[in-house]
Amino acid sequence: MHSFAEIYTDGSCHTLQCIGAWASVILYHNEKIKLSGIEFQTTHNRMEILAVINSLKYVKEKWALVTKLKIISDSQYVIGLIERQSKFIASDFKTKAGKDIRNVDLVKELLILLKTIDVEFVKIKAHQKVTEIVNYNIEVDKLSRKLVREAVRE
Repeated sequence: MHSFAEIYTDGSCHTLQCIGAWASVILYHNEKIKLSGIEFQTTHNRMEILAVINSLKYVKEKWALVTKLKIISDSQYVIGLIERQSKFIASDFKTKAGKDIRNVDLVKELLILLKTIDVEFVKIKAHQKVTEIVNYNIEVDKLSRKLVREAVRE
């Protein structure tokens, strides 16, 4: 029997100050867990990956019985990483110029985590309008952007 959880993730970054935040909402049975964090000297793409990594780690640590996950993200970058994982492995995570791919540390960490649990990634349209249907993507987007604004003000 599979135990299933759903995760909505997003990341945001103030590109001039390199302050970023990530956020996620994890839905498991009747629970709704919000996770978030702030990083410095970072990029938008790193925040998008960290949202997924930190959510996966949380689920694995908290709910060992979860065997299947659905991760919903508006990040073309993250979805693209998943689609290109065999290419990264074949090239030893190097570009054609022989340099490490961007965010190699996080990409490797994500791919290792993905070997331990069945994950389906779903790409969702970013910045959707609010409707009567609950959209947790909007919630994580607002939360990550709010955290960046607060960190920039400090």
